[in-house]
Amino acid sequence: MKTKLMIAAALLAMTHAGEAPRSALEFTKDGQLVFPSDYREWVYLSSGLGMTYGPAKDHVPDDAPAFDNVFVNNESYRRFVETGTWPEKTIFMLEVRSSASKGSINNGGHYQTGVLAVEAEVKDSTRFPGKWAFFGFGKAMNPAKQIPTTAVCYSCHAANGAVDNTFVQFYPTLLEVARKKGTLNASFASH
Repeated sequence: MKTKLMIAAALLAMTHAGEAPRSALEFTKDGQLVFPSDYREWVYLSSGLGMTYGPAKDHVPDDAPAFDNVFVNNESYRRFVETGTWPEKTIFMLEVRSSASKGSINNGGHYQTGVLAVEAEVKDSTRFPGKWAFFGFGKAMNPAKQIPTTAVCYSCHAANGAVDNTFVQFYPTLLEVARKKGTLNASFASH
């Protein structure tokens, strides 16, 4: 009996080992993006200070620049490093945090504080006619509706993204990958 249980456990382990990892990209039945609560465990790409733009800019106080922290799902990051392109089911998370300059032992510069808003950019050409879509979660972790395609984020990313629809120009290590792989958008490569 013990041998049969060990064989069954080994077969079960082999079955699960061959499965593809669960995608971070999930939608509700009505098409809302499910908040990926583990996004802070994904690959961290970069932070910007005072670069807030788009819908999140409305949440930023005038007296303190916000931090933009960008994360991408692990599988997409690995594929980008291999190919210089973003695969289907890529999801970026933009976490906008407020800043403070005086606190504890810090008397200058800025450090991150509370979350102001979280947004996502998703690549899924089977779901979105333009391949890419944007979602705004705000401060909530509830499923988010797609931001309408008339919003400026769509035209801005299309016109200014260094690779595909994304701002790889702000992710120094990935910008080098794109240069080496020759995947920079022609409009950006001419800069």
